[in-house]
Amino acid sequence: MGLFPGLPVDGQAAVLTVAEVTGIIRGALDIPALVGCWVRGEVTGCKRSAAGHFFFSLSETRGGKSAVIPAVMFRGNAAALPFDPADGMDVLAFGTVDFFEAQGKCQLYVEDLRRAGEGEKHLLVERWKKELAAEGFFDPGRKKSVPAFPRRIAVVTSATGAVLHDITNILSRRYPVEVILSPTAVQGDLAHIEIAAAIGRADGRADVMIVGRGGGSFEDLFPFNRPEVVRAIAACTTPVISAVGHEVDTTLADLAADLRAPTPSAAAELAVPDRVDLLAGLGRDRMRLSDGMFRQTERRRDELENLRLRLRPDRYRRRIAEQRQGLSDLEERIVRGCMQGVERRGLALSEMKARLRADDPFAPLQRGYALATKGGAVVRSVRGLLPGDQIALRLADGGCTVVVEDVYDAEDL
Repeated sequence: MGLFPGLPVDGQAAVLTVAEVTGIIRGALDIPALVGCWVRGEVTGCKRSAAGHFFFSLSETRGGKSAVIPAVMFRGNAAALPFDPADGMDVLAFGTVDFFEAQGKCQLYVEDLRRAGEGEKHLLVERWKKELAAEGFFDPGRKKSVPAFPRRIAVVTSATGAVLHDITNILSRRYPVEVILSPTAVQGDLAHIEIAAAIGRADGRADVMIVGRGGGSFEDLFPFNRPEVVRAIAACTTPVISAVGHEVDTTLADLAADLRAPTPSAAAELAVPDRVDLLAGLGRDRMRLSDGMFRQTERRRDELENLRLRLRPDRYRRRIAEQRQGLSDLEERIVRGCMQGVERRGLALSEMKARLRADDPFAPLQRGYALATKGGAVVRSVRGLLPGDQIALRLADGGCTVVVEDVYDAEDL
């Protein structure tokens, strides 16, 4: 029977290909513990390729047993190393363990490499950083603002170093203020204790505090990573500017400070304004104020002139005469209008009176006629009369009652 990948052979497990085996090994190595881990060991067989890559092994002997893991550090990471690894060095390597299928071997892909002593301090700083961050010492919300125009600046640094000279020189040139020194050692095994104490002494005695030292190695700057210094900075009521090392150096003190400067000289520049710029700004402000006052004065002068012209007596006399003439014309129009209205209403009343007079039933009485009524009803015909009837006669100036003696038609008159 032939052999076929993936099929049982004599009842045993399936046959795997080489790629399948290497894939299984690679998958087995893909665990969090081997990704981004630190490995300590002795450098052996170190070689640097023409392309700039480092190939070496990390070895360890313990209890009579030896352990070795191949390692590689590619050119991009190797170029940032402050030293060249060499056989016999005790180092801490940071990277990921993976399986190189082309050569069928596990190896550590190194991203960072430290000497063992220095590497342990780096790990310690990383642990402190996480702990202090959890306590809120690096929160942006707790940082204080630096006053724009301080009158006194406290400097926490060595009394004999160049830092104090650089800071005072910058301050005297830019914006002279009072400087008080709180001296301290800035490196050494007990430097962190002195630095924390010097920060405490200076707190509350100035408007701004600068904590700094010049450049140096990681070991030189290590005291500024200590929790005691971080806590002392965080406890300050005075705004703190941190200026430790050079621009590429970042310590935990920098993270805790209210403001970080790349260098001590830069800290002095951040602490105070530049009087040259202030004087230039004052000059511009003075010019704007002067121009504004001039424009305001011109506007007010124009307004006063307009008022003067408007308030001239002869002008007012003319206006009063014009108003009087207008009032006279208006009075004349009102009187004329009233007279015309009275005339119109008089004519209307005359017409109405004539109509009323024409419709007056008693008007004919003035011409000698009489109005005869019988029982309150107007007598319009003799047919409603009988001899002996009493009728009332209404004359123009009175009336009388008569008795009918005889009744006859108009033809009999």
